[in-house]
Amino acid sequence: LIKPPLLPPPIPAPACAGPRLPRSEMAPELKRKREEEEEAVNAATSFPKNKIKVLLLEGVSAKGIQLLKGEGFQVEALKTALTEDELVEKVKDLHILGIRSKTQVTRRVIEASNRLIAMACFCIGTDQVDLKAAQERGIPVFNAPFANTRSVAELIIGNIVGLSRRIGECTAQMHRGAWFKQAVG
Repeated sequence: LIKPPLLPPPIPAPACAGPRLPRSEMAPELKRKREEEEEAVNAATSFPKNKIKVLLLEGVSAKGIQLLKGEGFQVEALKTALTEDELVEKVKDLHILGIRSKTQVTRRVIEASNRLIAMACFCIGTDQVDLKAAQERGIPVFNAPFANTRSVAELIIGNIVGLSRRIGECTAQMHRGAWFKQAVG
């Protein structure tokens, strides 16, 4: 008989299934239980979540910000993009940077960071990040390629309706003083 290899004991399942509520929405006894669980996890890891600094630029979703704060991260969120000089100052003690399409993360920005562990591009591509510089520093860069899929589909359907109703042509005629009321049937 061949014996199967010994496996480590399974990791216990979390106390509750489903999405985790932010601490602010939890009952006091559940909040205390979660804090105990997190203390146990933090004791086993090298860096507690409450010391991880996150910077989110360009108006990232308020719900996303709330979820990160609810998990204990130190989150700073700005509604605009930053210039290269401003970003160089901001990334010095930063751990995670979240951007959209306007922010340019250059080699200079990446080299100015001494604690950056990840970059999130909340958009389709990663063209705005110097990927070679990030790779040289061992910083993973990820994006959200399907984040805009629904918006693009809605735009295309709207354009199809507009073209089928000849809205562009009718608008041009209306500006010239003509009014075409079309009734078929």
